Amino acid sequence: MHTASSRKNILIAGGVAALAVLGAAVVAPSDGYYLNIMMQAATYTIAVAGLVIVLGYCGQIALCQAAFLGIGAYCVALGTVDYGLPFFVALAIGVVVSGVTGIFLGFATLRLGGHYLAMVTIGFQMIVTMVLTNWIGFTHGPDGIPGIPRPSLGLVDLKGGSVYLGLCLVVLVAVTVYAALLKQSRLGRAMQAVRDNEIAASTCGINIFRTKTVAFGICAALGGLGGGLFAGAFSYISPDQFTFNEAIVLLTMALLGGVESAIGAVIGTILLVLLPEWLRFLRQAYLAVYGGAVIAIMIFMPRGVWGLVVGRFVKSRPLSDDATAPLPLLARTGEVSDTIVLDVTGLAKHFGGLKAVDGVDLAVRKGSVHALIGPNGSGKTTMLNVITGLYVATAGRVRLGGRDITELPPHDRNRLGMCRTYQNIRVFRGLTVLENVVIGAERAGNDVSGTDATVERAIAALDFVGLRQVAHLPVGDLPYGHQRYVEIARALAGSPEILLLDEPAAGLNLTEKGEMAALLKRLKGHGTTIVIIDHDMRLIEKVADHITVLNFGRRIADGDPRSVFKHPEVVAAYLGEARHEAA
Repeated sequence: MHTASSRKNILIAGGVAALAVLGAAVVAPSDGYYLNIMMQAATYTIAVAGLVIVLGYCGQIALCQAAFLGIGAYCVALGTVDYGLPFFVALAIGVVVSGVTGIFLGFATLRLGGHYLAMVTIGFQMIVTMVLTNWIGFTHGPDGIPGIPRPSLGLVDLKGGSVYLGLCLVVLVAVTVYAALLKQSRLGRAMQAVRDNEIAASTCGINIFRTKTVAFGICAALGGLGGGLFAGAFSYISPDQFTFNEAIVLLTMALLGGVESAIGAVIGTILLVLLPEWLRFLRQAYLAVYGGAVIAIMIFMPRGVWGLVVGRFVKSRPLSDDATAPLPLLARTGEVSDTIVLDVTGLAKHFGGLKAVDGVDLAVRKGSVHALIGPNGSGKTTMLNVITGLYVATAGRVRLGGRDITELPPHDRNRLGMCRTYQNIRVFRGLTVLENVVIGAERAGNDVSGTDATVERAIAALDFVGLRQVAHLPVGDLPYGHQRYVEIARALAGSPEILLLDEPAAGLNLTEKGEMAALLKRLKGHGTTIVIIDHDMRLIEKVADHITVLNFGRRIADGDPRSVFKHPEVVAAYLGEARHEAA
């Protein structure tokens, strides 16, 4: 089962971190030089775990982790040396200050991505370095802060190097397990969905802005935690330890080990800290060999060392054949009622002078299959994007179940029961088939609670579309047609009030189109309210109860299939004479 696999991954993460603790405990007491190296590796790994969360999980580029490392270090140094605070109080302040700063940085960069986001984070890194260097009256300037004391914990004196290293390694294990748990949690899946496809994530009920902000906050807090412990480890800090160069080193550690895994943070940091020591026997040539080794690993292991290990040796198993409770929709019988589920009045969307949607009315009855058709460029997908909140309406109102949702963002519309698929498939390619569908089942307002119940609902949705046996596979390994079924299963797992399908038969062969028609008939037979866009008129004829036709953004016909196909404007604009005769 999915939960068993999650526990296994967490145990592996904890085991790798524990092995690092054991190895350090064996080596450190006998050699003070390696003791310092291991303290640096342990504290850096904690900061790199933050990069794994913001970059590996959430897909947001952050080139300022050394700044948060510095904020945490200076909070401990100033708190203990200048203000006489207990070590752990100063450490907690460093974590909070770093986390809050990260949240503000994330909030300020919400609408940025790619190289723009990278530039902003580089700018933030430079600002922090300049403040630490030039605010001499507060930070002590370039001379740094010496004499940082190590703490005591009750009767345990942590001033000794080996004992303090033990503290750092215990924190490292806790952070590694936390990062592994986070990846398997609802928040972690939301982050990975945002990383893979923000548009699909938003219409699956994920608050994009909040998810990114939380990721930045956690990343920064872990950077501050690592920095605070780093200050205690070396008893001296200065601004040149937290420059942009160090930010690049931390990023390289994450990429080297495997940026999508907490275990990768441990492996990458240990490699990058220890590799120079292993190569020092080469004397002047060791830096060139070191750089070449890092480049070679990055080229031939694009997913990092741990990514290579997982790809080669860790294989997921198919789900068991244990019976699961069927989808709630299977308990319903198909009946079209006069209740209006989706009511669209005077809807318009203008792009400058282009009126993509121009004053369209649409009323979708409960339990019906309502088709929205028209020539290419007639405004069908644009209208669907406005209805689901991806575009802001220029004019008009959208009501779902009698409630005005015109101003609501996509994730709030999903919470009220509006689920959709896309013309161009939008699955979360970094996740398995089951994890994709679990995200749909986690829709706020869905009638499931608890991880096990959510997974059961996702499995039931996969049963309905016939994909249970491939639930364990990465969704990108599936053929095109099966990926469309994954999208539908993801939407059905959320128990939608209304399901919007944007060209579900696009790209399918004749056999697959027949299977899609059968699936839609099954949904119709269980009373699912559907709005469908498609160019395949045979499919529309088989499943539609009502048809609305658009042309140049305006509604030109609306009614039952027979009357719409005979409408002269529809014949002229879309169907053509030959198709009209066949209809």
